[in-house]
Amino acid sequence: MNTTPNETLLDVRGLSCPLPVLKANRALRDLPAGHRLRVLATDRASVADFQSFCRETGHALVAFGEEGAILSFVIRRKSPATAVDVTTS
Repeated sequence: MNTTPNETLLDVRGLSCPLPVLKANRALRDLPAGHRLRVLATDRASVADFQSFCRETGHALVAFGEEGAILSFVIRRKSPATAVDVTTS
């Protein structure tokens, strides 16, 4: 995995479903809120997989591109859930 100040690159080219999403999920756990993960994949099923993954987890799929056989997804890590302050009187 390569890293720049605001973006981490995860190369999962050649891996088949569900491995690209599983590896992205693992990588996102270690990133701070708001950080971007760019995923390079070749499995066509990744398109639907990443859309569903982001919808279900709350991470934002901010970009998708395709260059030849390489698919590129940019996912922004969600902010941690804020605690709800419940006070009783």
